[in-house]
Amino acid sequence: MITGIHHVTAITSNAQNNIDFYAGILGLRLVKKTVNFDAPEVYHFYYGDTTGTPGTVLTFFPYKGLVNGRHGKGMLNTTTFSVAMSSMDFWLKRLDRFNISYKQPQERFEGEAVVYFEDEDGLGLELVFNDKDTRTGYTKGHIPPEHAIKGFYSVEIWEDGYERTAGLLTEQLDHKLIAEKGNRFRYAAKDAPGNYVDILCMPDSLKGLAGSGTVHHIAFATADRQSQELVRRKIAQRMLNPTPVLDRNYFTSVYFREPGGVLFEVATEGPGFAIDESPEHLGEALKLPPQFEPKRQQLEAALEPVTMNLDKYR
Repeated sequence: MITGIHHVTAITSNAQNNIDFYAGILGLRLVKKTVNFDAPEVYHFYYGDTTGTPGTVLTFFPYKGLVNGRHGKGMLNTTTFSVAMSSMDFWLKRLDRFNISYKQPQERFEGEAVVYFEDEDGLGLELVFNDKDTRTGYTKGHIPPEHAIKGFYSVEIWEDGYERTAGLLTEQLDHKLIAEKGNRFRYAAKDAPGNYVDILCMPDSLKGLAGSGTVHHIAFATADRQSQELVRRKIAQRMLNPTPVLDRNYFTSVYFREPGGVLFEVATEGPGFAIDESPEHLGEALKLPPQFEPKRQQLEAALEPVTMNLDKYR
């Protein structure tokens, strides 16, 4: 019923800088510009491939001037992107060009060369260079198609121990243990890039603190409302207190906290981002759900103006 990762949602302190970094430097497509449905005076940006396919979408809530959080246990600390092995030289030169510090490439598991870096808020990111990802990513932007980010590769969660979270993943969320190395345990609903959940045992780490530069939640994909209800029932039986099904316009969602404290979501694969914009014009206009449309003028006045002037990133 769980098919893989749907999206990851993080927090930033500056809306324009966020667009410049993810749409500009990394070359992802801004597929939706909307608002936080629980706090509509705050934007919600969605970045991904050409159509915002599940497994490619990184989203952000920009809270202007918010202080930085802290990486630590009980948090998803690193979100990784998949790129072709032959693109390493291109991406290292690009990070150098925009003065982004990074760690030198390291092998994690066989066939993976990993480069760690952070955005301006300190959000943990990685490029994973590999030859097993058949996806194409967003190939109509300013990054040459052969070097484009294909989507997620994996996510990294730090915990005191892996067992309880692993039990949830395997027993309720249809994951299997794929690989392990040292204190890293990799699980996936499907053994392919874009689906890997790495649990790191980090008992000596400080507890993570929410704030700018941290992940708010990770969403797992399921086909439709029927399968979502089945997953919700399994979560409830584990006494993890899932929310009711919530309408997020582009998918429906159920939220709950896993045993280590990370906020998990189960989101439907549809209806997708083209329900209120044509595929050619995704992300161009501020889109509001029906309940906020009467407040459009008020919300537009409250939201900081942003632009998509990406010429300097070509």
